[in-house]
Amino acid sequence: MTPTHSAAGRLRRVFVPAPIGAPPPPQPQDPPIYRALMRTWADGGRTLPGRHDPEWVRLATPPGGVRRLAAGQESFSATRDQRGDGR
Repeated sequence: MTPTHSAAGRLRRVFVPAPIGAPPPPQPQDPPIYRALMRTWADGGRTLPGRHDPEWVRLATPPGGVRRLAAGQESFSATRDQRGDGR
């Protein structure tokens, strides 16, 4: 019988995509203790994994309403150096 692992004992995982039109695999349920912890956090107003967090969005927003530019474009708020000023 041929072994399914190398001499080092590491298994090789191969990604096989699902056929087109196949239903997605069912999501496993969280263990009851994890669901209870999530409920406790939600009741206390805490951030939950995988849920929208308005405070994080507020904190991660660039200061001054900096806008996003297309790739390759740059935005600077400083004035340009004058030509011929020795810099």
